[in-house]
Amino acid sequence: MNRLTIVLITALAPIAWGTTYLVTTELLPVGHPMFAGLLRSLPAGLLAVAISRTLPRGGWWLKSFVLGALNIAAFFPLLFLAAERLPGGVAAALAGAQPLIVLSLGALVLKERIRPMTAAAAVTGAGGVALIVLGPAARLDALGILSALGGVTATGLGMILTKRWGRPVGVGPVAYAGWQLSAGGLLLLPLALLIEGTPASISGEAVLGYLWLATAGGIIAYALWFSGIQKLPVIAPGLLALLSPVVATLLGTLVAGESFTPVQAIGFGIALLALIGGQFFARSARTTQPPLADPVAATVLTVGR
Repeated sequence: MNRLTIVLITALAPIAWGTTYLVTTELLPVGHPMFAGLLRSLPAGLLAVAISRTLPRGGWWLKSFVLGALNIAAFFPLLFLAAERLPGGVAAALAGAQPLIVLSLGALVLKERIRPMTAAAAVTGAGGVALIVLGPAARLDALGILSALGGVTATGLGMILTKRWGRPVGVGPVAYAGWQLSAGGLLLLPLALLIEGTPASISGEAVLGYLWLATAGGIIAYALWFSGIQKLPVIAPGLLALLSPVVATLLGTLVAGESFTPVQAIGFGIALLALIGGQFFARSARTTQPPLADPVAATVLTVGR
């Protein structure tokens, strides 16, 4: 599989996640975001484990819970707190900072050199997303900002550790994603039940919304995402994450009837240019990237490049 195909397949994950806002606002019960996060992770994760019939072994029990805590259990509560205290556009703009966080953590954890062109692409992409989602009436709240940044930092670190640890030999992407979704869902379960409880009623539309989040936005998206992380340079999926707020804005315009201003159009173009340019620069940087110290992880990360 060539690199362009891997990038396009991996991009399906943030595209699917970009539908979350529309599905949540149009189909799901109001006031239960953590319950939605629980249904998005735990059932799909357990189903993936059952289908793959593969359980973690040895140290992968701990690693699965660490990755599940970062990518699922820590991310959802921080995301929901940010959503309560910030307008959706501000939270999405802060999510656009993830490429910068991934770039910094990659340098610290993976010892990857920060290259000027990939750093420029990350900064430009974050700026483009900000133009798309921020408006003049945006309100800023310190706790909300810290929560949003904490959420993208948690998933950024999860992305780095996913790349660092690789995937056990003989374990497919569905089983690997299932471990993390199950672990994160189990950690999220007491929070959802104790803080929110369950909705008083769940309509047929809500059932469809939960199914979409658990399948397309859950096990399928995460299986593609984790597989792509292991096969691409670390900044490449970080930049692909910019697609999520871009898709959310486009769906809001096309489906929910929200306005799309000229400034947003400019931001859309900037974000896409940064995303495409960043993939090219990440590819150029690969040839001089030093191998990982862990030979097993290094072997896994080289497959499919």
